[in-house]
This record gives sequence, structure tokens and C-alpha cells, in this order.
Amino acid sequence: MRIELEKRASASSLFQIVSPLLALVLTLLFGALMFWMLGKNPGHALYAFFIEPLLEVWSLHELAIKAAPLILIAVGLSVCYRSNNWNIGAEGQFTIGAIVGSILPVLVPQWHSPLVLPLMLIMGAIGGALFAAIPALLRTRFNTNEILVSLMLVYIAQLFLDWLVRGPWRDPKGFNFPQTISFAKEAVLPELLESGRAHWAIVFAIIAAVGIWFMMRYMLKGFEVTVLGRSERAGRFAGFSSRRMVWFSMMLSGAFAGLAGISEVSGSINHLQPSISPGYGFTAIIVAFLGRLNPLGIIVSGFILALTYLGGEAAQLSIGVSDKVTRVFQGLLLFFVLSCDTLILYRIRIVLSSDRAAVEGRS
Repeated sequence: MRIELEKRASASSLFQIVSPLLALVLTLLFGALMFWMLGKNPGHALYAFFIEPLLEVWSLHELAIKAAPLILIAVGLSVCYRSNNWNIGAEGQFTIGAIVGSILPVLVPQWHSPLVLPLMLIMGAIGGALFAAIPALLRTRFNTNEILVSLMLVYIAQLFLDWLVRGPWRDPKGFNFPQTISFAKEAVLPELLESGRAHWAIVFAIIAAVGIWFMMRYMLKGFEVTVLGRSERAGRFAGFSSRRMVWFSMMLSGAFAGLAGISEVSGSINHLQPSISPGYGFTAIIVAFLGRLNPLGIIVSGFILALTYLGGEAAQLSIGVSDKVTRVFQGLLLFFVLSCDTLILYRIRIVLSSDRAAVEGRS
């Protein structure tokens, strides 16, 4: 006996809409089971994880801070994935964007000008795009696997950041802590409201999502992304170049990741340090798929995944669980999203040994 996946003749439109909601419900059910196995009250634990962080104004600001990089990165990744190019290295592009965007406030701290912040944002986006161009170049010139290349580049970026903040960029007055000098006020992303820390990165994320949604729905480039993603052969008949699409999608996603990186450093941290991300680049992959690779859906899923970060921090204080619970919830959510999507496209078929032998005998 063996289990096979048989492709359905057509996918259910209803279940395509319901699938993310079903994945969320299953994640909550299995999360409750996990808390019960840890000896915690499931109802109280889920309340602390998903409701408690929404009850204070300051925590809503923190939610916006954590959602901004997730949305920005996931919107770029959605273009990659819809064009059938698999950028898994957004975490590295996030890091390089933060490094390149920090050149001005770290190396030229005496320059006080209104141009500093816009130039930092532009340089961060360019840095992320150029770092994403490495797997694009290797894919188009040498047919390498962009999944492996982009993923391995993450560790190069993180080690490069670690070397910088412990070596040439370390603050000489920082009591030997591995971090750069603090950014001047001209290099800090301003807050949106006086009631909390939320800054303009969330605005960048919403604008990016709406812009990419408009491109995918109404512009020729969006049509090109869709066609090449579904069939490279059909795209060639339409005059589209798959090689150019690799460059476009990878560099676009890298630019958004780089912008997210410098926005996070400038708006939330105000200096470079060895760790600037709790894994936004990897979590954004879940955000992209939970949002059905639709930029507007990604806005909603970005806030949901941001809530898991806040909930994990709240749960550590209120019920005393490990911070690894956040990773478990994110992993469960990705598993159920992909599982539900798979069952929409395929049905499970059990093949008995006798049936297989009969089929082989007839052939």
C-alpha cells in the first residue's frame, strides 16, 4: 500500500479563499494542544499570545513596527514567487540594505542635512537589490539554483555585519560593546504619532503593497510576471524574456528587503549591532503565502505574523514560556498553509498492492 497525490481536474474557488482561514484555525488548535502539553491553560495562553498584545496603545505601535518589515519584504517576494523565481535570501538582503544605508550616519556623522535620511533609504534599497543580483547573475549565466545561492548569502551578510560592528565600525566610546555610534537625529526615521514609537516604515510598506497590487492587476509588467510564472514557454511566445524576469523579480524583492533593513535600523534601533532582525526575512515567506501572494492580502497576513512576535514576548512574561514558542507558531502556520494549498490542488489516493499489480498486468 502506498499514498499518492493525484492532481484535481480543477481547484475549488471557495476553498482557495477559505484555505488561509482554515490554516489559522488549525494553527490555533494545535497551538492550544502545545500549551496543554507544556502544562499551561490553553485558553489563558492563547489569550496572552493573541489578545493581550492588542489591549494597549503602545503595543499597537509595536505591532506596526514589526509588521512593516514583514509586509515590505513579503510584497517583493510575492513578485518573485509569482514569476516562479525563488528568493529565499531576503534576510541577507535585509542585512545588506541596513549596512549600506548606514554608511552615511556611521562614516559621515558630522553631515547634518535633510538629505541624509532620503539618501540612506535609497542606498539601503540599492544595497539590497545589488545583493539579490548575485543569485540572479548566477542563475542566468550558470543556471545555478537561486534557492541555495540566496540562502547561503544570508550567512555571508550576517557574518559581514558581525565583523563590521566588532571591528572597523565599532563605536570607540561604546564601552567595547559590538555596535556602531548612534545615528544623529537627521538619520532617524521619524515617528508617525506622539502616542508611540511607530514610524514611517509602515507607511512605506502600505504604499509598496498598493503599488505592486496596481502593477500586477493593471500594468503590462504584472501580466508578464503572471504569464512567465505559469508557463515560461507561453511567455516566450508572447515575447517575454525569462532571463530579464529573473533580474527584475530578484532585484525588486532585494530592494524592498534592503529598504526594510535600513528602515528598521533607522527607525527602531538607531545603530548597527550584530543582530538587527528576529528573522523577518524568513518569516516574510510565510506572510507572502498566507496572503496568497496578493499584495493586499499580505498587508493582513503581515499584521497576523507580527502579532506572533508580540504574543511570544507577552507570553514569556505572563505565562512563563520560552521565546521558541513564537517559532513554533510560525512553523505551524506555514505547514498548515502549504498543506491546505496542496489539498486544494491534489487529492489523496491510497493505492493497494493488488491494484498496482492489476494495473501493471494490464499494461
